[in-house]
Amino acid sequence: MTDWIGTVFESDRGWTHLEGLVDIGNRMAGSEGEREAAELTRDALADAGARNARLESFEIQGWTRGESAILAGDTTQDCIALPRSPDDRVVAPLVDLGYGLPEDFEETDVEDAIVMVRSDVPDYYDRYLHRREKYHYAIENGAAGFVYRNHVEGCLPPTGSVGWKEEPIGPIPAVGVSSEVGARLARRFDGESVTVSVDAAIHPAESQNVHAELGPDTDERVLVTSHVDAHDIAEGAMDNGAGTAMLIEIANALATREDDLETRVEFVAFGAEEVGLVGSTRYAEDADHDSITAVVNNDGVVRDRTLSIITHGFDALRDVADEIADRYDHPIGTVPKVGPHSDHWPFVQWGVPGCHVKSIADGPGRGWGHTFADTIEKLEPRTLREQAILLTEYVVALARTELTVDHREPEAIAADLESQGLAEGMRVTGDWPYDE
Repeated sequence: MTDWIGTVFESDRGWTHLEGLVDIGNRMAGSEGEREAAELTRDALADAGARNARLESFEIQGWTRGESAILAGDTTQDCIALPRSPDDRVVAPLVDLGYGLPEDFEETDVEDAIVMVRSDVPDYYDRYLHRREKYHYAIENGAAGFVYRNHVEGCLPPTGSVGWKEEPIGPIPAVGVSSEVGARLARRFDGESVTVSVDAAIHPAESQNVHAELGPDTDERVLVTSHVDAHDIAEGAMDNGAGTAMLIEIANALATREDDLETRVEFVAFGAEEVGLVGSTRYAEDADHDSITAVVNNDGVVRDRTLSIITHGFDALRDVADEIADRYDHPIGTVPKVGPHSDHWPFVQWGVPGCHVKSIADGPGRGWGHTFADTIEKLEPRTLREQAILLTEYVVALARTELTVDHREPEAIAADLESQGLAEGMRVTGDWPYDE
């Protein structure tokens, strides 16, 4: 039966939910807006027909943005604080360190300086350096402040959290500046004394995960996930309102196909992803890993018409995607590499089968993500519906009892991280989960 496809293509449930999320405004982890978004998502799952829709709350380190500024000469340069920067003000020489590669820090004295680094890496470099890794190098080399310069043009200062799992608030003030402001600072004030001022409130807070279920009440389950929080500077339409809208659209489609599900499907919209995968980590720490047959994590969908599924070396996840693509004569890209970012990772790192579903995109980095430009008009309802059809069928296939997606040994995941050049950065930031 294919009647459900027409129903999905005519559905406005997911897109309406996306509009509701972006209209909330601030969905920062621990905020009232994040809780409102979680409640909206819980109710949308229930309305779609999922059972036992509920919230599970947990405590987090709260951080609320105030005003920030860079004072250079007689000018004030626009910037935004990076979440979990301390509330602080420092005066020190500015050092433009370009890409901020490890060797750049080794070759340049940044002690007691405010160091500025780009958000990308050069084409010749063999691995990606995360923002937090560059922040760590700045701290280890004695910097007094950190300026993160966007490589994407358009007067868009980037955001993104700093700090560590055990020490959520970083030790030195950190701000993001646009590519254009960064160029101006480098041209006019490199080597000159500047002031970086961050105003932020540090406080206890509460986040929550959203849960609901469809299908038979089996011990085994397929997790379909997203994250409901977003950075407070924008609507968070792409990151990750669209992923949560996809969760709703898949639940809506599966509610009409519940008899096709041979394994329980659990929908989870995690909280506090943007500040260190807190919600998914809490869930994964308490979960019975053997009972999870697959994790389908939606983070970055709908940005482009073609899906890209990062399969982390789980061949069966790739094979099922290829099967769906062939059946519907619609391309689905698959990437066998591991990716230690987003809410699949707290599961995948221990060998639980999981994939990161996003859209194929041109160019490096996040594009509009983590900037003021992450807004809904850049997305299309048609893309949401088309991808929901493919992903609904993907989840049904993964819920087949005759399908076995073998778990991997954590040692094999660790070896993949080593071979891809990701282990070094994870050790630097304290994210390496394996015993040495």
